Amino acid sequence: MSPSTIRTTARLYRIASIPGDGIGTETTDAAVQVLEKLAEVSGKFAFEWDHVDWNSKTYREIGSYIPPGGIERLKKSDAIFFGACGWPDIPDHISLWSLILPLRHRLNQYVNVRPTRILRGTSSPLSSCVADPSALDWVIVRENSEGEYAGQGGTTHAGTPLAVGTEVAIFTRPGIERVMRFAFDTAAGRPRKLLTMVTKSNAQRHGMVLWDAVYDEVRAEYPDVAADRMLVDAMTCRMVLRPRSLDTIVATNLHADILSDLAAALAGSIGIAPSSNLDPTRENPSMFEPIHGSAPDIAGKGVANPVGAFWSAAEMVRWLGQGEAADRLMEAVENAAAKGARTKDLGGQSGTKEVTDAVCKELEGMTEAQM
Repeated sequence: MSPSTIRTTARLYRIASIPGDGIGTETTDAAVQVLEKLAEVSGKFAFEWDHVDWNSKTYREIGSYIPPGGIERLKKSDAIFFGACGWPDIPDHISLWSLILPLRHRLNQYVNVRPTRILRGTSSPLSSCVADPSALDWVIVRENSEGEYAGQGGTTHAGTPLAVGTEVAIFTRPGIERVMRFAFDTAAGRPRKLLTMVTKSNAQRHGMVLWDAVYDEVRAEYPDVAADRMLVDAMTCRMVLRPRSLDTIVATNLHADILSDLAAALAGSIGIAPSSNLDPTRENPSMFEPIHGSAPDIAGKGVANPVGAFWSAAEMVRWLGQGEAADRLMEAVENAAAKGARTKDLGGQSGTKEVTDAVCKELEGMTEAQM
């Protein structure tokens, strides 16, 4: 099938690409290259890109990461692909609260999903998972709009010895219930039908106890899902010592943020970890991003691991309804890694370009029937 035929018969998806800062620009470029190759070999869909240049340079120039009309621009897209945000000369709380969190909040992306497993060709620091990689195969469902990330609080007497900072964690019944149902639905759709809910309700006796209560109510509606709950500190031990006992995990915004980084490290590297910021109502575009951050120390050196971006791209393709293509992309990523295309964080010697080219080569070798 010729490229011209592909363009006229394929489903067209409009994607807003926000590379951001640091290695985000490098891994996003790599993801775009791989996605274009995936579309080419599939012949079933194509991408139209809206490259959005919002980053720390934008902030320095206009005092904002998101220019006027920016959200409306994004709403014209079918999905958003995000790289990373942050640079040393701008405090992290400014970049976080000026770009990524406003996007999540204003586009109603109230669920963050972070799959974690040990990819073929990679290894885990856990001895039990070195012997059996299948022992670690999780999906972490993170509440993405409330908790300590709701933006409530403030500072009084700033700049004085009497300064007081308050951070108010917000937990609402509708917010908890909608993410809890999403998590139970996710668990019900996975082979093991197993869910673990994480809070810290022994010490946080209001918001976390509400989480427990909503969990108990929703759990009763899913008799086919085996469910349990853990305190977050005990959960860190369980993730390390008994990884096979876990499958789908649901937790608050802050707790899941921390646990998912631990999960990425246990799976081999934070460089391979994907995430999806979802509006399950599909009224707004969802956003897909690797969780590696902007990593200024290695930016521009061509050594960043693009696998987290590739996996995020696969999750985006799956969300758009192209599940088989998403599976093939992950198969290509694992094939390339198994053949030695790995960056240094995974024990290899390849750079960003070499890994990207290797994944594209694997995609080229797949037949149309496989796609």
